[in-house]
Amino acid sequence: MSTGKELTRWLDDLLTEIEGIEVRRKSNKRLQVDIAPDALPALLALLRGRASYVHLSAISCVDWPNEEQFELVYHLWSYEMQSLVSAHTRIPREPGVYLSVYDIYPPAAFYERDIHEFYGIRFEGSPDLSKFILTEWDGPPPMRKDFDSEAWVHDHFDWQDYNPEWLQQLIAEGGGIAIRADEQRFSHHDDARDQPAVSQREPERDRQSPNTPEQPS
Repeated sequence: MSTGKELTRWLDDLLTEIEGIEVRRKSNKRLQVDIAPDALPALLALLRGRASYVHLSAISCVDWPNEEQFELVYHLWSYEMQSLVSAHTRIPREPGVYLSVYDIYPPAAFYERDIHEFYGIRFEGSPDLSKFILTEWDGPPPMRKDFDSEAWVHDHFDWQDYNPEWLQQLIAEGGGIAIRADEQRFSHHDDARDQPAVSQREPERDRQSPNTPEQPS
């Protein structure tokens, strides 16, 4: 029976059959592989067919707008080797198109559909990329880092339409909304940056009359 170290060496030797990859072993049970997008399908087929990594547990997506790239991470688990391989690849953010690996791992269809819906990446060959969570959504992919959720809300909703009776009564009694929603932004305080910091309460000493002597401490 092979030991854990023997299996680790065997897997490391197997991965040398794929050119242009960078392997980083996190532990005996975790391996990270960075690979070019055109070589990823061959790596997945190798791991599934010859190394018993039969379970695709997830496909993750990371948006790197400053680098104009999407990073796709394929998480593969082997029940026999009791280890996880995470295969990382990057594709251009525009046009945001990649190959489906549905023919290698059928569960990939679900993850590709989810990533397409939230990031806008199109997976060529995927069986179904229709919406299944954001069925009523008509905006841009909301998980992209350049999506401004507050700006989208302000552009698509009229806050003045909401004026229920209880709010009218509150205003009549002297209460109401201190700052209207269309006059504030929670994530960008551009106006506040240009204003000096102002204390909400003056020190006791500053409020004394010039002719009033200071009280001994």
